[in-house]
Amino acid sequence: MPAEFRKLGIAFQYPENWTLDVEDALAGQRSVTVYSPGGGFWSASIHPRSASPESLAKSAVKAMQEEYGDLESCEARQLVSGHEMVGYDLNFFYLDLTNTALIRCIRTERATYAVFCQAEDREFDRVHAVFDAMTASLLSNLRPLGPSV
Repeated sequence: MPAEFRKLGIAFQYPENWTLDVEDALAGQRSVTVYSPGGGFWSASIHPRSASPESLAKSAVKAMQEEYGDLESCEARQLVSGHEMVGYDLNFFYLDLTNTALIRCIRTERATYAVFCQAEDREFDRVHAVFDAMTASLLSNLRPLGPSV
């Protein structure tokens, strides 16, 4: 049975054997992260409704480029549970391993949400469907405005 997080205007289900980290939330930020047993992670954050999904995604890419000079990024749009999310697919090296990260953002009637997930490529192949399911469970609790333009 999946575990459930429901606080801060964020609600989603996640595997019960993954580790929930609410340290950012306790520090006053409206975000939560869940770590897989293999070290990959999925994170959701809530921003003011006025925040542009595209701008949030670009800011995340810029921060990643500063951290990982060899970062490759590709714009992406993803349909999740009937809701279009905008963002980027990222690939980079860390500790001599290739890693994949996904940034997805969406504006709703109440706020703009950002989802960030990342794992070493071998693990990413195993947990990508779990990341997608967690994002779908997050979106099932929201009322998006439709495509972000």
